[in-house]
Amino acid sequence: MNKRILVIDDDTDICLLLRRFLTKNSYEVAIAHSGEEGLSMLDNFNPDLVLTDFKLGDIDGVTILSKIKHKLPHVVVIIITGYSDIKVAINVMKQGAYDYITKPLFPDEILITLQKALAETSEEKIENQNNQQAAKPTQNTAKRSATAPYLFGEGPESQYLYRQVDLVAPTNYSVIVYGESGSGKEAVALEIHKRSKRAAGPFVAMDCGAISRELSASELFGHEKGSFTGALERKIGHFEMANGGTLFLDEVGNLSYDVQVSLLRVVQERRVRRLGGSKEIEIDVRIIVASNEKLLDVSRKNSFREDLYYRFNEFSIDVPPLRNRRTDIMIFATYFLEKTNAELNKHLRGFSSDAQNAFMQYPWPGNLREMRNVIKRATLMSEGEWIDIRALPFELLNYDRLLKMESTSEATVPEPTYTPSAVMTYPEPSSIYQAPVNTNDGINLKTASSEAEYEVIINALKKVNFNKSKAATLLGIDRKTLYNKMKNSNIV
Repeated sequence: MNKRILVIDDDTDICLLLRRFLTKNSYEVAIAHSGEEGLSMLDNFNPDLVLTDFKLGDIDGVTILSKIKHKLPHVVVIIITGYSDIKVAINVMKQGAYDYITKPLFPDEILITLQKALAETSEEKIENQNNQQAAKPTQNTAKRSATAPYLFGEGPESQYLYRQVDLVAPTNYSVIVYGESGSGKEAVALEIHKRSKRAAGPFVAMDCGAISRELSASELFGHEKGSFTGALERKIGHFEMANGGTLFLDEVGNLSYDVQVSLLRVVQERRVRRLGGSKEIEIDVRIIVASNEKLLDVSRKNSFREDLYYRFNEFSIDVPPLRNRRTDIMIFATYFLEKTNAELNKHLRGFSSDAQNAFMQYPWPGNLREMRNVIKRATLMSEGEWIDIRALPFELLNYDRLLKMESTSEATVPEPTYTPSAVMTYPEPSSIYQAPVNTNDGINLKTASSEAEYEVIINALKKVNFNKSKAATLLGIDRKTLYNKMKNSNIV
């Protein structure tokens, strides 16, 4: 049976173009020229995917997205926008859109995005069915497909994490997920949802640290038209959007105290009232929250309600930082390479031995998020079959030297506040990349000059976040001269 696609755009020409193109590619297509018309077609047409313009004449993209997700949580939504602004992309992705594409439209790009979205949705449905039928989790967790949202690895820390997820997922417990930034807290929450009895329901994520205190109540609970200045129409809140599924509140400690009071009431009574509204709406939502510091410690500083903490703390999970999962580093690297190969249509086979050594020596302060970005960049830059050390960023290869420059004493890092066991440790300095060393016991003016120049270049690079063009401007030299000096000073 052909997949069904609903196109919503107030531009008649775009609608006709997309219907003609998608029909030729064996999709069943319906078109709507307004947001309200598109919403009215959802039940009868029952689309697998909705392709909608962000700025319609009668309704904006975020609102129509929330209404589609509220009505048909499993439908894939892709936003068309004429604004190639990253803020638009971030907003629609956080609200539940699968992806966005910018005008002018390129048919081949649209087709690839649609095929990928529909393929991943089908795989997720199959995975959910298998998870519900299986009595025990599969043991080979490190060999998931490149489209899987999270990889647990094979090390003891990863296996313990997986057992915790498997233990709490079938229950209806509220869960607190602790971990450093970039360690995969949201991915763990999603895995809990997908292995739960709520897997068929929506998973709605809200980053409490990215939303202003004034808007957080509206985002959580929704609002009625005219409830405050700028409330031009009714808004469905995250609690309603997540009804029947899971609501994930990332960095929940950033919510203001008055919002915490309202949140406690909703958690206790399982009823929500939109701002400016009089009707209470019953909700059935599982709540998972995340924090990079212990919420009990935060509550003792009077910035988080202790009673709210106890409501959430039915079960807690600590996501270990990547530096404490050394045996999994190359497993994760291979996993991200597979995903990036698929995204960029490349066929890199793996990592050179030097690149692997650099990966194993680096402490990964940005955790999995940093590794994913490093591999995306390296894959794009690599020409051969392997990711070579030359494709890795400067700060990764010179981390030990940069750390030594910041302090003349032995580098130590404070213990993370979220878990006493996860003390930050660093590997031995690399033997491959050495700063210029004065081997002469006496005074050597040439060497002293080289060392001084080395430090000036490093400091300039750090000031401009390792942008070589800006560093050259800052130093008053051209880019080519900077490259030559970096080469002479053994700066990779």
